[in-house]
Amino acid sequence: MKIFFFFSLLVFSLSFSSSIARGPLHSSLPSGIRNGSRISYSDSVRRQLFQDKPSKLSDDRAKGYMTNSDLEKAVKEFGRRCSNISRIYSIGKSVHGVPLWVIEISDKPGEEEPEPAFKFIGNVHGDEPVGRELLLRLANWICDNYMKDSLARLIVENIHLHILPSMNPDGYFLRSRGNANNIDLNRDFPDQGALVANYPWDGTEDKRRNYYACPDDDTFRFMASIYSRSHHNMSLSKEFPGGITNGAFWYPIYGGMQDWNYIHAGCFELTLEISENKWPNANELPTLWEYNKMSLLNLAASLVKTGIHGRIFSSDSGMPLPGSVSIKGINYTVKAGRGFADYHRLLAPGERYEVMATMPGYKPKTTRISLEEAAMTLDFILDPEVTTKGSLRSINDCRCESKCGLEVFWRMHSEVYFILIVVSVFLCFLLKRKLKVNILNHRQLPRRSVQV
Repeated sequence: MKIFFFFSLLVFSLSFSSSIARGPLHSSLPSGIRNGSRISYSDSVRRQLFQDKPSKLSDDRAKGYMTNSDLEKAVKEFGRRCSNISRIYSIGKSVHGVPLWVIEISDKPGEEEPEPAFKFIGNVHGDEPVGRELLLRLANWICDNYMKDSLARLIVENIHLHILPSMNPDGYFLRSRGNANNIDLNRDFPDQGALVANYPWDGTEDKRRNYYACPDDDTFRFMASIYSRSHHNMSLSKEFPGGITNGAFWYPIYGGMQDWNYIHAGCFELTLEISENKWPNANELPTLWEYNKMSLLNLAASLVKTGIHGRIFSSDSGMPLPGSVSIKGINYTVKAGRGFADYHRLLAPGERYEVMATMPGYKPKTTRISLEEAAMTLDFILDPEVTTKGSLRSINDCRCESKCGLEVFWRMHSEVYFILIVVSVFLCFLLKRKLKVNILNHRQLPRRSVQV
């Protein structure tokens, strides 16, 4: 299951799924970005976007901020300096050909593990550049401190953290909200200037401004509060109680990343406004970093410090099953990973839940839990269904890994294989003996001459 946290000035995408080596960012991007690599561009345009001089449309606001060229150099330098816990990869290019670089931070970067993935995305709107600056500071802070700070070490050892500092480098260069095609990347999804943590739903059915709760409303409020309470002053907001708000209650939007990813990509998203000024003076960046540092770290760490986590197995073979996990009363299903059958489910603590695991061909299993503040490990072992003929019907997951089905098949038919091997050896022995007899008989016959 993937979970995203989207922030207007700074985007955080939290993914609950087995960590994928190629990176989990691809499925969460709007069409304006996904199609960008298919749009032709000239080398001169790309050089212009990478130049250090600001565009003609810009003003002095960008002084002290990284240019697109500076950002690319900073990302690659991070990769060289922190290669033991990171890898650098690109998810494509912008409309004008600027690479969209991603930093992955993990003790096993690029490897698939039964661990959740957390994604930070910045600079979705080109004229909101604080995110790209803070995300580079976050990556470098983790690299510098993971050997001596317990929170940084927890993130490196238990989460695959993916950081996309800038999703809209073209808009940043143009100092515009949209991308080079003038598309607002947070209004480019199929439908359904403050200091606040905003959570779904963003839009309402009747298009009116009111509180419109999603199935995981309690969980979203809990996650938004983690960020707000960890922030220097967000929770002290007089406009938004506790520094959090429902998106539709604040002002409804449609075609946003937040709602689309929750419905279609199995992702949770928050929109966090982290500065009352879209483009603050660059000398304020160190202060903004200090105000948001613990919020960033605590939100990422909450992925493994809270909720329920576990794996699903088959009782007859012991093999992992890529089943699903659901919570009674919450109309939302979490899918386990295909490789390790691991699931990661955030839930608001201090409540009792009825958790059910299901898998086609297996009997569902339900258990009741009382979730405290700390995370809970909850594995499921499912029994195969019994068909009308009384035989066990076991659908093992052969899609999880190519070798999975072979191992199960061998276990189920090893006795038959043994008998076949014995019979084959015996038949080979008889055939060999018969050939010897025929050869001897042939040697005793008179030779024949053939005339042509």
